[in-house]
Amino acid sequence: MSTVPAATEPAIHAAGARLLPLPEHALWWPDGSTLFIADLHLGKAATFRARGLPVPAGTTAENLLRLSAVLARTGVARLVVLGDFLHAAEAQTPALLTRLAQWRAAHAQVAMTLVRGNHDRHAGEPPAELGIAVVDEPWQPWPDVPLACCHHPQALDGGRVVLAGHVHPAVVLRGRGRDALRLPAFCHEPHQVLLPAFGDFTGAHTLQRAPGRRLYAVGGGRVWALP
Repeated sequence: MSTVPAATEPAIHAAGARLLPLPEHALWWPDGSTLFIADLHLGKAATFRARGLPVPAGTTAENLLRLSAVLARTGVARLVVLGDFLHAAEAQTPALLTRLAQWRAAHAQVAMTLVRGNHDRHAGEPPAELGIAVVDEPWQPWPDVPLACCHHPQALDGGRVVLAGHVHPAVVLRGRGRDALRLPAFCHEPHQVLLPAFGDFTGAHTLQRAPGRRLYAVGGGRVWALP
């Protein structure tokens, strides 16, 4: 049972579904008991360290803790990762795989699907014993709801609305003078909904406002629609 009051989150209406963008950088579909995230990039810091770049450790544990928290508070039956679950082949260290197995065991009741992204093709698929189904884009498991799960932004025919990641969308809010604040964002266009990167150790691409595009900034523990 969800513990999130639906009225506290702005809603995105797409393909007949009511989707809630959450401050945890996840998209929640209450009626489908499904949570969508994109661009987890587990093991990115470990990959950088393996390549000789001095970056902080601990990002994988933090990302999995945040994901556990949002799974608990939404109470969903299914998690869909819209690409880039692991960052690179070097990410599959014994320490990461052990932690990942422990995390998966703690959420054994949640069905999990990974839609292959560009990093997944190089990193390799998650170990089979994790019980994470791996599919190609576009993946549309709901016959009566034309939501198509992808990694790359794209337009599909047949009135389907794409859910995607890949670009790590962000917005810049500007105040008086030279004040500016860059925040992760959800982006809703008639043919697609783009999710911000879930992983902490990622970059972002600033999106500009455009006709037919609705942006939702994430910050301060909340999500709000930009005018």
